[in-house]
Amino acid sequence: MSGGLKIRDDLSSDELRRLARRERGRTAARMYAIANALDGMSRAEAARVAGMERQALRDAVVRYNAEGLAGLTDRPKGHPPRRLTEGEEATLAAVILRGPDPDRDGVCAWTRADGWPPTSGRPSTHPA
Repeated sequence: MSGGLKIRDDLSSDELRRLARRERGRTAARMYAIANALDGMSRAEAARVAGMERQALRDAVVRYNAEGLAGLTDRPKGHPPRRLTEGEEATLAAVILRGPDPDRDGVCAWTRADGWPPTSGRPSTHPA
């Protein structure tokens, strides 16, 4: 493995396997794959045995080298951007809690067929 990415060796492969037994899912798989690579298994085979792609193992090695064991845990996923501002959410909540006025809104309960939510002339931001 002369051209391969060097793996830090502050933990032995046996220590990594022992720690992997306490973990679950992808974190444990990354630890087992790195332990196998440290034992001299080819990167492709180490990744296959751990149930991952070779590129995923490479990414795990880069993170492990930079951050240690903390780099092998799953990263938090991003959240979609908010469609309404806090003020708009508060206004919408007030409209929902107040409910429709049959004289003003022409309905006694909000339904999708009524054009819910009432947008007060604001164009819909719904993708559909």
